[in-house]
Amino acid sequence: MELTTEQEAIRDLVHEFAVEEIRPLAREADETEAFPESVWDGLAELDLMGMTVPEEYGGIDADPVTYSLVNEQLAYGTLAVATAFSVHCLATSCIASFGTDEQKTRWLPDMAEGRPVGAFALSETGAGSNPAQMQTTAERDGDSYVINGDKQWITNGKRADVIVLFAKTGPEEITQFVVPKDAEGLSVGPKEDKLGLRASDTTPLTFDNVRIPAENRLTPEGKGLSAALSILTGGRIAIASQAVGLAQSALDATLDYVADREQFGGPISEIQAVRHTLAEMHAKTEAGRLLAREAARKRHADAPDASMAASTAKYVASENAMDVTNDAVQLHGGYGYTTEFPVERLYRDAKITTIYEGTTQIQKTVIARGLLGE
Repeated sequence: MELTTEQEAIRDLVHEFAVEEIRPLAREADETEAFPESVWDGLAELDLMGMTVPEEYGGIDADPVTYSLVNEQLAYGTLAVATAFSVHCLATSCIASFGTDEQKTRWLPDMAEGRPVGAFALSETGAGSNPAQMQTTAERDGDSYVINGDKQWITNGKRADVIVLFAKTGPEEITQFVVPKDAEGLSVGPKEDKLGLRASDTTPLTFDNVRIPAENRLTPEGKGLSAALSILTGGRIAIASQAVGLAQSALDATLDYVADREQFGGPISEIQAVRHTLAEMHAKTEAGRLLAREAARKRHADAPDASMAASTAKYVASENAMDVTNDAVQLHGGYGYTTEFPVERLYRDAKITTIYEGTTQIQKTVIARGLLGE
């Protein structure tokens, strides 16, 4: 699909930022497991933190295609930044979509400026792929709710000051709340020691009799899970787009390497087997890109198969990113297995795109349900 002039301009702006501001910090951020806060502030200066915030609350209310493009280019810089950004936008999307005017006025203008950082607390140790099995509870007590439970795999867990939380208000009722980080009884666990995405903090959150005012409830009781699933449709498109950006980064790095690396009397780019692998890497990257953009278009049009399209895009783009980064490491030979070149980090990062916001197996389930009209 063709992009508008404005969409192309935003894509190019973020690409330039990714190349000049994010990429130079990516290796050190991965090695030290420290999020590059200067990059976050730079994104705020570009007015990108309000991508999913309505204009009347200080945002730019970007369409899904534009949001997809931004996620792709941020991941071209490094997936850790793109992930932190997209989770912040998940939080602002929830407040923008389900909050009252008072809630929007209270939280969104500052979040559109990048601070406070947002987090999205849905998963639990025993309720990852099946959030209906969550055990965290929110019990009504007068004008308050008292929250108890544990959340797992929370991106921005340490950095965030605003948490969009999902908890049970009844045996079969999941409800959505906004919880400030400084709420008494809320504690942040240690950062997970992860294979990839090491600059993005991922932590558990524990809620021990955390009391919040009832006015912090985002959805009517029992409407939280359907709200989460609707928001995750956009989230899955974002992950698909990030997988594309990561794959493109691996392909570009490999093109540079094979043009310079000489074996058998010339650059290895002249070897047919190498050229065929490059062609496969390009085709897989482009397939993911086209599916992500089509899914974004369908979400913008509120198409009935938008959820299926999002799952298709995430499934294909994430699995293709694994293939592309694997080929990138292989074509780099021994150097691909070292930290001297970026492809080993891209390979490690790619795996998470097949897991978070719904594993590959969950995406296949969503796709099959769509095909069968269920």
